Amino acid sequence: MKLNRNQKKTFLIGLLLIAAAFLVWIGFGAEIFTKTQVLIEKKDELLGTTYKEWKDQFVLGLDYALGFIFILSVVIFIIIFKLKDRK
Repeated sequence: MKLNRNQKKTFLIGLLLIAAAFLVWIGFGAEIFTKTQVLIEKKDELLGTTYKEWKDQFVLGLDYALGFIFILSVVIFIIIFKLKDRK
């Protein structure tokens, strides 16, 4: 299938958005599953011991990133289909 100019632009924008989604996922630490809390280790100043505590922090996982990429891909392919030349 030969793509016209508008279809090529749409396809390129879609690829850039997918690449951006992967870069954001890598920036969040490339976790497999999304987390809303992380376990951190703190040091008690008075006693000199360490203990673990949960901290509220969002960490984007591959599950949400792939969901976004799937929905984006479907939308891009629908737009490309709608932009095809009528001969």
